Amino acid sequence: MLHSWMAQRAAGVLLHPTSLPGPHGAGDLGPNAYYFVDWLHGAGQTLWQTLPLGPVGPGFSPYMGSSAFAGNPLLVAFEPLVQRGWLRAESLHSEWVDERIDYPVLVPWRMQKLREAFAGFGQHATPEDQAQLATWAQSQQHWLDDYTLFMALDHAHSPALWPQWPPGLAQRTPDAMAQARLQHALEMAFWRFVQWQFDVQWQALKAYAHAKGVRLVGDLPIFVAHHSADCWARPDLYQLDAVGQPTVVAGVPPDFFSATGQRWGNPLYNWVAMAQDGYAWWIERVRRQLQLADVVRIDHFRGFVDYWEIPANEPTAIHGHWQIGPGAALFDALAQALGDLPIIAEDLGLITPAVHALRESTGFPGMRVLQFAFSGDAHNAFLPHNFEPNTVVYTGTHDNDTVPGWWASCSGHERSFAAHYLGVAPEPVAAVQWPMLRAASFSVARLAVCQFQDVLGLGGQHRMNTPGTMGCWSWRFKWDWVQPHMAQQLAHITAASGRVGFERLEL
Repeated sequence: MLHSWMAQRAAGVLLHPTSLPGPHGAGDLGPNAYYFVDWLHGAGQTLWQTLPLGPVGPGFSPYMGSSAFAGNPLLVAFEPLVQRGWLRAESLHSEWVDERIDYPVLVPWRMQKLREAFAGFGQHATPEDQAQLATWAQSQQHWLDDYTLFMALDHAHSPALWPQWPPGLAQRTPDAMAQARLQHALEMAFWRFVQWQFDVQWQALKAYAHAKGVRLVGDLPIFVAHHSADCWARPDLYQLDAVGQPTVVAGVPPDFFSATGQRWGNPLYNWVAMAQDGYAWWIERVRRQLQLADVVRIDHFRGFVDYWEIPANEPTAIHGHWQIGPGAALFDALAQALGDLPIIAEDLGLITPAVHALRESTGFPGMRVLQFAFSGDAHNAFLPHNFEPNTVVYTGTHDNDTVPGWWASCSGHERSFAAHYLGVAPEPVAAVQWPMLRAASFSVARLAVCQFQDVLGLGGQHRMNTPGTMGCWSWRFKWDWVQPHMAQQLAHITAASGRVGFERLEL
């Protein structure tokens, strides 16, 4: 069943918090996150969509993290730690490039500052501070204990992946686990402190956003990384061999975009094992994400119907084959445990009638991307006149170019069709982002979301991700790029298209 407030027309902006400005090398949950909420409110926006909030993994991608439950330590802001007296302000002075995240330099620097804050907490924490940490840790115990031990062991045995750890640790024998908890108690306490501060800061930001009439849209990747606390803690839930290595991995088959398909490399779930306990891991995972966000986009929704299984020893996705997913049984279990599910189904790509049927049976809205609308003819499902109301329309997602970048590089047919459809001149230099935003906002789709880059009118060099390439996820903006007329124009479009603020909605 569709969640009540998602049945109303609303509009929002897609921006990951790491892209925010700030003095410490990357955007975080500090003052600039609050300034952005203020900007959204002033621009008439009622949704802030992020990418996954978990720890980043290989290539610094938020879609390949070390935990499906933990928050990204890089998002922990330093200002609250300074205010509490746990971190010295003078230790934070450093020179950073404003427009890009230099991850190889940033990660060790920020982690060192978090360790200094942890030491400061140990020296200056009040009994109330200690009690709040203990209460929070107890509430998250079902994932936190395994995560903190995994991170402590990863720190001790890096760069080895968990199947290469000493056998007792890789196989989680009781004696080895008990000894590890004693040996690494301080390191586990550090990771517990970091996650507590992430949650404290995120919940404060969430409360501030709600006070401004802004709801948060999260993102849940369907798969987890092999080198993750989740896979190490519950190997029975994945298709692994006796030593913990994947026997098959995830991806998508060859298509128009790639002759060899995409070999993502994530371990695949053992859906039979997951069904045996009523999908308990998934229930806890979605419950956790709904503690962080008001609505969650589930990536690769079609993988719940059927998924592309690739033998782990295959270098490409060519020799994979389709396997049947859990289908409605999973979402029935989630709804029974959690009630109405505020979920957006990412149903892009090659979608079968069975996928459409599952999404419609759940009531989840699907997605449409305007940049995909103009490659064919008037029957293209991504054109606004073909939408159904239970839809979230995007000018582009994090995997797309910016609208100006797309406009500059799209085919002649696309540009001509789009020019006629949107009522603009076909020249590549035309500022097409506003007609695109209007087309999205005036459509029947209940929710309309645009990349912040499109509001700013930025070119393709400012895109967040180019799938299949390295060096992504590092884009940031500067406040002096944000001109007053941008918020005003977006607010006018939003108001004229009836996408009202949540303060006027029944929540």
